[in-house]
Amino acid sequence: MTSLVLTKVNQILEQIHPLLATPILVVVIVGVASWIYTRMVRGSYNLSLLNKIPGPRPLPLLGNAIDVAVPHQDFLKTLTRLVLNSGPAMKFFLAHRPYVVLSKAPGFETIMSSNKHITKGPDYKFVHPWLGFGLLTSDGSKWHSRRKMLTPAFHFKILEDFLIIMNEQSSILTNKMAKLQPGQNTIDMFPQITFCALDIICESAMGRNINAQGNSNSPYVQSLFKASDIIFHRATSPWIWNDILFHLHPFGWQFRSALKVLHDFTDNVIKDRKALFKAEKQKAQSSTTKDLEDDLMGKKKRLAFLDLLIEVSDDGKILTDRDIREEVDTFMFEGHDTTAANMSFTLYLLAIHPEIQKKVQQELDDLFIDDPDRPASMDDLAKMKYLEACIKESLRLYPSVPLMSRTIHEDTTIEGQLVPAETNIILYTYLLHRDPEQFPNPEEFDPERFSSTKSHQRHAYAYVPFSAGPRNCIGQKFAMMEEKVVVSSLLRKFNLSSNVIPSKMELLPELILRPKDGIQMTVTKRS
Repeated sequence: MTSLVLTKVNQILEQIHPLLATPILVVVIVGVASWIYTRMVRGSYNLSLLNKIPGPRPLPLLGNAIDVAVPHQDFLKTLTRLVLNSGPAMKFFLAHRPYVVLSKAPGFETIMSSNKHITKGPDYKFVHPWLGFGLLTSDGSKWHSRRKMLTPAFHFKILEDFLIIMNEQSSILTNKMAKLQPGQNTIDMFPQITFCALDIICESAMGRNINAQGNSNSPYVQSLFKASDIIFHRATSPWIWNDILFHLHPFGWQFRSALKVLHDFTDNVIKDRKALFKAEKQKAQSSTTKDLEDDLMGKKKRLAFLDLLIEVSDDGKILTDRDIREEVDTFMFEGHDTTAANMSFTLYLLAIHPEIQKKVQQELDDLFIDDPDRPASMDDLAKMKYLEACIKESLRLYPSVPLMSRTIHEDTTIEGQLVPAETNIILYTYLLHRDPEQFPNPEEFDPERFSSTKSHQRHAYAYVPFSAGPRNCIGQKFAMMEEKVVVSSLLRKFNLSSNVIPSKMELLPELILRPKDGIQMTVTKRS
């Protein structure tokens, strides 16, 4: 075991700098770090409490890093095995950081229902250079004020304006699918859906069409993907957690380059939209009644999330340009990958369950019997009950965010265990949604689980794809709207099939849950 530890440390040091990877330095570093780790970081009180919580035995310096030193596609299986062997609250160490992994509804309720446990875990610091301290990453009074300020932006009537964008981008996607020729109509659906979601969120957030579906190689699109990938790699690489080491690492250079593209793009859009907002405000103040009537008779201006932020900013008195950028970038970051993943997995599950796919298509055919090609309305979306159940069941099996984290700041009893303050809590959503006590035959795709009767029979925190409690996802209504529009647009025109077997699909728990090799589907026009 000692040999294995030294080998692992040696490999880590080689990645930091080759000169550090010498046997003597390894022994010295392990010894010194172990002393600091035990005496100063944990503390005797916290250590005694943590030792009472079930979990795999940690090693000096590395903690339980060796236990999860597996290929990324095996991480969920490995973590699941460790949790099932330990119980609903499992102690775990990654280097010097203590974690408690929760996988049952009562533990989730303790954390998510609390107004005290709203601090995101330390891994979220890796997105700070990109997102700053916006709604996703802030806590305390700043989070409360931002949440209160931004909630009206997701009002039903405002979301209705975004429906036009969703329908337009879905039409572009279906037109692309219609051009597929027989024999060439088996494609990886995941990137196609991702580009569509990116176009929807960019135009909704910033009012700017980046045409990701037509030009996926644009600098903004590539920089967004690059930044997301580097954040994941950094979160799983303790040797570049330190800001100085990350700054010197090649990933650090690439990350700063990507952020410059992303921030410059957002800053320029903010500048343009603020100038337009100011000009329109001046025009409104000087307009006559006839001018206003003429404007009302003309085309209604399409608002973006950014416009709402500019309006509430009060010319920088409430929100600065930096504050606005934080929220716009957060909306972009959170709003494209998560919806794209769920739409892709929903289409995949319907593709391998043709009988359920037909039921969804029948629901859609009945709704659009007057005009099969017309855009979906808000009233249509409200009537897509069975499709909504399918989307929810897809989110149960493949939650877009398979793991969430919080840091508790006071001793807290969770699942019968006293967890010390400053412990990082991992909310293991992927396993929570597979609890056989809440979801019998958990690996089976069964949309009927989300009938009103069955939903009320479950624990309130047994299903949390959009988180829950005070820090629930502010954009979940937007996400459900988008997913219904895109999925229904495809199923109204195409039949889907796939030979990918669920048990053979390798999943990557990155910032969102991804299929390692994409999702191959065959797209056939409906007759």
